Amino acid sequence: MSELFITTGGIIKLFFQAIYWCRDTLWNMDKILYQITEIGNNTIPVATLIALSSGAVLSLQSGPTLASFGIEENLGGIVGLSMVKEIGPIMASILIAGRVGSAMSAELGSMSVYDEIDALKTMDINPVRFLVMPRFLATILALPVLVLFMDVVGWFGGAVVASANPEIGLSFQVYFRNLADFVTVKAVFNGLIKAFIFGIIISIVSCYVGLRTKGGPREIGRSVTKAVVLSFILVLVSDYFITRILLFMNLD
Repeated sequence: MSELFITTGGIIKLFFQAIYWCRDTLWNMDKILYQITEIGNNTIPVATLIALSSGAVLSLQSGPTLASFGIEENLGGIVGLSMVKEIGPIMASILIAGRVGSAMSAELGSMSVYDEIDALKTMDINPVRFLVMPRFLATILALPVLVLFMDVVGWFGGAVVASANPEIGLSFQVYFRNLADFVTVKAVFNGLIKAFIFGIIISIVSCYVGLRTKGGPREIGRSVTKAVVLSFILVLVSDYFITRILLFMNLD
């Protein structure tokens, strides 16, 4: 139980420290842009495949059922809302946690194990400002953009299946017209809110676990596993509460 409180307190403390050092954003733009580029390079190909598959499967499973009731024209709205509200943010966050969060934890963990963090402190360089803040900002900026990208790709995947599957037989024009009727700016904004919060969780948790790594090379691997699993759990749990809050505020 004490470890739980220590970890929770450490994560919250690191979050506020990262917020504080955001005042030096302009002087660290090169590091932030580098991290954003790394996130894009590591996730775009896999994100495309995941989003395309998700949209296609949604359309494949929902389309024939809707067609049996004569309401297949509503497929665009179902796929569109499913992607922007849940599938896009959750899939993108899991991908970021697995691909990017693990890399953050491994990199910072190796620096901690081999005393590079202590060397930065010796040179009067704050590790949070130099290492955590650029990764923090890059993640919360890149994740919403990745979610938007996955939403669009998922819509396209659903449209292809809806048009190609003879059991559905829905044209691109009807599909996207229905999607535009159901998917509002508010719905897209809800997904971006989730992506922003998930980005905070993944970056702070991954950096915290990395900085806390002690021991030898074996501990680096354990820290990576811990960071990814903890990020997954917090993203999924927070998704429920964020949705409840959005519903309570009549924003969902």
